[in-house]
Amino acid sequence: MRKLIASFALGLAALGLLGVAHAQEAAASAPEIASAVEAVVAPAVAPAPEAASAAEAAPTPTVNKGDTAWMMISTILVILMVVPGLALFYGGLVRSKNMLSVLMQVLMVFSLVSVLWAAYGYSLAFGGAGTIIGDLSKAFLSGITPASMADTFTPDAKIPELIFVAFQCTFAGITCALIVGAFAERIKFGAVLLFTALWFTFSYLPIAHMVWGAGGYLLSKGALDFAGGTVVHINSAVAGLVGAYMIGKRIGYGRESFTPHSLTLTMVGASLLWVGWFGFNAGSALEANGSAALAFINTLMATAAAVLAWCVGEALFKGKASMLGAASGAVAGLVVITPACGSVGPMGAIVMGLIAGFICLWGVSGLKKMLGADDALDVFGIHGVGGIVGALLTGVFTAPSLGGTGAEDFSIAHQLLVQAEGVVITIVWSGIVAAICYKIVDLVIGLRVPEEEEREGLDITSHGETAYHK
Repeated sequence: MRKLIASFALGLAALGLLGVAHAQEAAASAPEIASAVEAVVAPAVAPAPEAASAAEAAPTPTVNKGDTAWMMISTILVILMVVPGLALFYGGLVRSKNMLSVLMQVLMVFSLVSVLWAAYGYSLAFGGAGTIIGDLSKAFLSGITPASMADTFTPDAKIPELIFVAFQCTFAGITCALIVGAFAERIKFGAVLLFTALWFTFSYLPIAHMVWGAGGYLLSKGALDFAGGTVVHINSAVAGLVGAYMIGKRIGYGRESFTPHSLTLTMVGASLLWVGWFGFNAGSALEANGSAALAFINTLMATAAAVLAWCVGEALFKGKASMLGAASGAVAGLVVITPACGSVGPMGAIVMGLIAGFICLWGVSGLKKMLGADDALDVFGIHGVGGIVGALLTGVFTAPSLGGTGAEDFSIAHQLLVQAEGVVITIVWSGIVAAICYKIVDLVIGLRVPEEEEREGLDITSHGETAYHK
């Protein structure tokens, strides 16, 4: 009889028709049955140690296809900012005899930096965990394959490292291309390229690593720079200002008219910059998520507010609002919101844009006169001033009490000090490195074209062609 009961109990347990509680209740009255039931049921109710460990382990990281698609689009948008956006914006501002030279410089600088980025730039900026600079562990993209993954801000969702390499490459490229506007219309083409290679290596890469790289000094200090206020704008603007001083003023500066030859092209370029900047800012979230959406709307609102402020300022102080002013205001708004776009609220972005519109208008007029440099296309007045203001205001409007995303214990005073330290380090570092690089270039090949070539125009003398045929 006991054998029959035991067999019956085993059959029910194996089929899962009896729960553990019932089995244990039966076992209480029949020791033999309890032993048999435990042997069969235990594996089902007590997972093996290996299974328990696997269940407790974090989800296996996988490539997120949506984030990857967004990052590809963002990378394309940043390229659109440079070629043709920045090229046309700058090209329309110079005289017609120098149009092609500016287009060529922007295109070649971006191309040169892209190759250098793959060779060693990415590795020094994002490889290793140094305080000031990375290492060469990923030189020539060593070890990076289509299967390699880069971190996003969500542990179990990643993007291919190759697209992260490409996205960051565009940042390096546009930073170096921005400098071109400060010394336009009088520098040797070869000098531009040699300076770019040197400055990219010894200024852009260290600053990028300190702000964004693992173990970077400013990152560890808590500096906030979502998309490049210090790395891109202040960095390039200071280098441009130093170049304007060291290369000297254009022939006839202050005595002759240097009227932009095509404000139509400048407007087209500014529009492309605005469109591309959504990839620049929102793409820096590295994911298609709420953070990207916040950066997106902030990029829209700050830019619109800066356009309005600049035009109001011109109307008040000059009597008329100009199209060039509106386009410049747009760029000023884009610059000021760059470091803050992922951490301030939309209302904070609007206030930042309004401030940028007025203060950058002063930067290209009053401040420019005070500095006395021939910053041909107002790189420092817009990118330098806007970048500094944006970096500092990030420390203010990130506060949750002002609509930002900072922690509850966020301290405006403390963050302002951290932001100011980042600004000062960037200004000093870029300025010193730029001065040394310009001097090296001057000693090796010379910085400036001869006077007769400058008067004839760099299109013909440097490239043997003209932008327009009469």
